[in-house]
Parts: sequence; structure tokens; C-alpha cells
Amino acid sequence: MADIQLEIQGQDAVTATEELFSSGQISGNWETVDEVDREASIVTIGTIVAIVGGTLAAAEQIRKWYKEYKQGKSGKKIEKVLIVGRNGRRILLENATLEQIKQILDE
Repeated sequence: MADIQLEIQGQDAVTATEELFSSGQISGNWETVDEVDREASIVTIGTIVAIVGGTLAAAEQIRKWYKEYKQGKSGKKIEKVLIVGRNGRRILLENATLEQIKQILDE
């Protein structure tokens, strides 16, 4: 079974990704994508290999994290986050509900 993947785009993608993976709710690894030139935007790809404390808590943390960075937390912003579930289902966090995020994490 494949792991859940996150694609995070934006000038501050590295900082945002580091914070998400250090939150304690999810465990995994990530790397920057060097081959992408999207108007000088930075892209990171993270792989969630474990969820700590249940999928609802992880979904809440991901949603909160996304909203803070989308609004420019401490002057840092991200543009887009895509979650790819284990079954290949994709969801953009832009308008995703808490339930939709939880479903991706559960699948």
C-alpha cells in the first residue's frame, strides 16, 4: 500500500513543510523538487508514513496549518497544497472540508 503524499507549492514551501512534519500529528519525510520552474515557486513533496493520535486530529492539524500559511503566517505564504491518498484520490486543500481531509487520510 502506498503512503499519503503532499505537494506543497509556494515561496515558503520549505518552512511550511518543516513545520507540518514537526507538528507531532504526522510522521514522514519530504524533499524539495528541483526540476520545477513555476515562476520561481518552490515545491516540496512530503510522504506521510504514520499518523499520531488519529486521523481526525491529523486532519484538524493539516487544515489549521494550511489556513495559517495561506493567510501569510508571520509573513510566510504558500500557494497550493495537494494531498494524494493511498488509493490515488487527490484533493486540493483550498476548499477542502475537515471531513474530506479525514477521508483521504483514512483511505
